[in-house]
Amino acid sequence: MSPALARRRKQAAPADSQPPAVQGAETEPVAGWSTGAQANSAALMRWLVWGLIALGPLMGTLAYLSVPATSAAPAPKTTPAPPAASGGQGASGFATLFVAAYLSAGRGDEPKLAAYYPPAASMQLDGVTGQHRGEQLTVVRLRQTDTTVWSVTVAARVTGAQPTATPSAQPGASPSPAAVADAVRYFQVPVATAPGTGGATAYTALALPAEVAAPERAKTPELVYGVMHPALPTDPRTQAVTSFLTAYLTRAGAELDRYLAPGTRLTAPSPAPYSGIAVDQLAAEGETGGELVVSVPGDGTTLRLLVTLRATGHDGVRLPLTYALTLKARASRWEIASLDGAPAAATAPPTAGVTSSPPADRTSTAATLGSQL
Repeated sequence: MSPALARRRKQAAPADSQPPAVQGAETEPVAGWSTGAQANSAALMRWLVWGLIALGPLMGTLAYLSVPATSAAPAPKTTPAPPAASGGQGASGFATLFVAAYLSAGRGDEPKLAAYYPPAASMQLDGVTGQHRGEQLTVVRLRQTDTTVWSVTVAARVTGAQPTATPSAQPGASPSPAAVADAVRYFQVPVATAPGTGGATAYTALALPAEVAAPERAKTPELVYGVMHPALPTDPRTQAVTSFLTAYLTRAGAELDRYLAPGTRLTAPSPAPYSGIAVDQLAAEGETGGELVVSVPGDGTTLRLLVTLRATGHDGVRLPLTYALTLKARASRWEIASLDGAPAAATAPPTAGVTSSPPADRTSTAATLGSQL
């Protein structure tokens, strides 16, 4: 054996002669972890798992409580409340029908009236059905006396009446039978309203009709026009309104546009109701009367007129008519700018000459021409 090989064997011998490791002695760390660290980690994991298992029910309860409460059953549908029972227009129609049935009712017609006023079923009427009749029925006064109650006054010309009053010329005495039979009479009906099915309004009378006096007549307001005077043929205003009204009333609007101011549109009655017209009088705005007018002012000048005329029907009968017109000057002639809905008042409409209804009542009164229509 060579001396070099012998020396290497001698150097390796001390390592081989070391005693074996004692069981239970500490060992070197494996992959960076010691045996104690691994045991601690395993214990920690076991406690963590058990903790999660123990906390599971609690966390589930918290999650359940945090969800917004909902019901599996569908929410009940809310029925919309019916509209408030106002029904002034419907109450007017109801009262008109009631008065018509009331005036023509006779013995045995109690059920017909009970349809409007239920207590009428226990009444006993006199007379013959249809002996009296109400014609030309119309509502002349409508007043709301409570939230759901309307007082409706209906005018009616009662035919078939045979009054027994004795004629007398003394003040305050009963009028002649002929005058009473031809008079327009007024009946006041209290009508209650209530919500009906399907959002409609139901009606019922609170009492039988009560005959009342005619509504008060309003005072005529002051108008912007001057004194009414004859319409002279030489007056340019007479010429303008005569040409316009002739086309409007006797030609069904033929050639009507030639008499209208630019931008004005009017539709004439058709078929033409008259065969001819004659303008009798006119009153001009701001005119005192007596002036002789033969010229037309500058372009753009406007003037309001009140015109009275006689229109001859196809039967030859002449009918008086009144028109409120606004004229406009253009190219040295008058043109019709508008057919006004009513004569122009100089001041606000005055109140009636008698004490008015209390402020709490909402009243609508139709002006009348006296006790006769």
